[in-house]
Amino acid sequence: MMIKILVIEDEVAVRANIAELLHEEEYQVITAENGFVGILWAQEHLPDLIICDMMMPALDGRDVLKALREDSITESIPFIFLTARADKSDIRVGMNLGADDYLTKPFSRQELLETVEARLQKHQSHERRYQKAHERAASLQQQVQELQQGQENKVKDLEQRLQGAAPKLSKAIKLLINIPPGVYRNSCLELLQDTFDEEIVAIKELPDFSELSADNDLDLLQELSLI
Repeated sequence: MMIKILVIEDEVAVRANIAELLHEEEYQVITAENGFVGILWAQEHLPDLIICDMMMPALDGRDVLKALREDSITESIPFIFLTARADKSDIRVGMNLGADDYLTKPFSRQELLETVEARLQKHQSHERRYQKAHERAASLQQQVQELQQGQENKVKDLEQRLQGAAPKLSKAIKLLINIPPGVYRNSCLELLQDTFDEEIVAIKELPDFSELSADNDLDLLQELSLI
């Protein structure tokens, strides 16, 4: 699938030149002649990257970026500003608004393509990291569910075992009360101790959420809204 790039530029010659250079690199290019159309095209086509002039009439690049960052559908699309100014304060404003990079006019073919490629690679790397984190979170969620189910089963099993052990314990205690010290009483004591030991072992075998290990695993689940 071809990578889609949206170019928002009010100057016809500049817009056509950028589109041509990107077409030569086999990018799918969508163009918009002003900020209003640019926002519409971004929402409709969901490009992989947006190149936008900062200074445009009516709706400038900063307004475009602000609108896109406030829309959950377009907020994560990489955004490159085009500016005729080399004023650092002007560039800083754009970056603070959420731009990913900028190009100062006039720029060379190499500068354009290198900037585009760098932004695309960084975004793809971020997407891969997010996907891995999401897969990890899904795996942890499955572990939580399995642990919960295992805990419920263990509790039910323990309840049944204790119900079965109660009569034995009661009988052994009654016998001990009436039996004088001796070999038979010692045998009853051993039976009583063995029964207690078995139930203590069963209780200790109950699963614990600490088996999920690191706190950051649980933080990951919460961050991705899976718990």
